[in-house]
Amino acid sequence: MDFARLTEALAFKSYEKIADICDELMLQAAAEGVDYQDEWPYVIHFLGHLYVDDINSARFLWKSIPSTIKENRPELVAVWKIAQRLWIQDHRGVYEAIHGFDWCQEVQGILVAFSDLYRRRMFQLLVSAYSTISIHDAAHFLGMNEEETKNYVTRRGWIVDVASEMLTVKKQEIGREQKLDSSKLQRLTEYVFHLEH
Repeated sequence: MDFARLTEALAFKSYEKIADICDELMLQAAAEGVDYQDEWPYVIHFLGHLYVDDINSARFLWKSIPSTIKENRPELVAVWKIAQRLWIQDHRGVYEAIHGFDWCQEVQGILVAFSDLYRRRMFQLLVSAYSTISIHDAAHFLGMNEEETKNYVTRRGWIVDVASEMLTVKKQEIGREQKLDSSKLQRLTEYVFHLEH
């Protein structure tokens, strides 16, 4: 099986392309009748779907993997734990699953990029949903301890009230020409609903 495109995407840190490349290669192998399962980079493929926030495709991929492969690849089971935490919106659990396994060198680049991207998504969610939030709650969403959280948010203009242990969120200026995609609005609505309940 020729993984040159995948290798190139990983080398250039084009992680947003990984899921599509792997999906195409998998379809090509299936169409040609090639038995690819033993050599397939399932962990990279899985992380590619998580990177582009496609949990449903990640779940479908998990279901399509033979149980013998799942049983013999602990790293694959570890990446599935990340997806499970994403699915139930256990934000701290996502970070714990990321840091709770000794990942191979090949996976570390995309995993670090995914972790950073996920933290930025959570930060944007907090900016969108809150005007004030406790340090404890912000730490939960950002996967940091409280001191790290204070440092992270103050570098982004938030104000810390040490006495009340609350953070005042700095709202971002919205450009006049910015258009809001309805699917993003729906996802934001679902996140805010989840945060409030």
